[in-house]
Amino acid sequence: MKVSSLYIAQVKQKYGIIERENYNKPKSENARQPKCPPEKEAAITEALKYFGMI
Repeated sequence: MKVSSLYIAQVKQKYGIIERENYNKPKSENARQPKCPPEKEAAITEALKYFGMI
């Protein structure tokens, strides 16, 4: 399964894990970002639990 770093960051943010400031922010405030699919979110959550991050 291929998971992008954007999806990982979204799941971390959901659980309150603080991320550093993003260096490549979009110029407009209302730029669209793809949302993490539920099956990938479940896999990321499982991995974070395995590594003891949540």
